[in-house]
Amino acid sequence: MTTVTYSIPAINCGHCVHTIKMELSDLDGVKSVEGDPAAKTVTVEYDAPATDETIRSLLNEINYPAA
Repeated sequence: MTTVTYSIPAINCGHCVHTIKMELSDLDGVKSVEGDPAAKTVTVEYDAPATDETIRSLLNEINYPAA
């Protein structure tokens, strides 16, 4: 299991975190997604087939690019 915390400057509220959680949770291999709107971070736990690249790609696609 891999755990990565992404800095996401576009997060402004709990709704942003909810959107990210819903989208990332649909990726195969993603086990959990936790967000902190105050810190503008999202922590993702995942296994294969999910990768850092697929997670970053999806974040870009939904307009929450990781810094």
